[in-house]
Amino acid sequence: MNPEELVRASKFLSRVLRHRPEEANVTLDAEGWVEVDALLKGCRAAGRPLTRAELEEIVARNDKRRYAFSEDGRRIRAQQGHTVEVDLNLPVRTPPEVLYHGTAKHSLPAILNEGLRPMGRHYVHLSPDEETARRVGARHGRPVVLTVDSARMHADGHEFRISGNGVWLVAGVPPHYLDGRWIPKRSTKRRAAR
Repeated sequence: MNPEELVRASKFLSRVLRHRPEEANVTLDAEGWVEVDALLKGCRAAGRPLTRAELEEIVARNDKRRYAFSEDGRRIRAQQGHTVEVDLNLPVRTPPEVLYHGTAKHSLPAILNEGLRPMGRHYVHLSPDEETARRVGARHGRPVVLTVDSARMHADGHEFRISGNGVWLVAGVPPHYLDGRWIPKRSTKRRAAR
């Protein structure tokens, strides 16, 4: 697949496996899995035909490692980010001392006042490093990165889980666990010589 086709197909899969399985006429099981054969058949019926090899390429080349095959390779699911009701059965884990959340600058006042909420998803997504969080924030506008005191949250009884692609998940982050000193986007442009 060329890069453009790959992105389009990946976005469609994301929509089907996280938000709208009915677009490919499939049903996710309680843990978010769908049979690969059923998914490929549904993609064809939806006018988005994929071969097994193309599906494997999408999974392998997705830079966010958004999808996972079951151990036997017969099922597939999204790693996190669902708005449909699923239970990924991710175990509770002890987080690192600090995690990061990327967002858009225009969202900062509300977040610092109300904390981080999952919105339509099941969990708030946190990144293990600033650069990943910055890339996430850039999808929503001018990016900023918030530091989350995950060690203190964990000590206070908040449960953390980690998805198969390294995204940390938590039900919410109250504002007193957020470092209000946000990290602005680094400038990628060199200043012109005067």
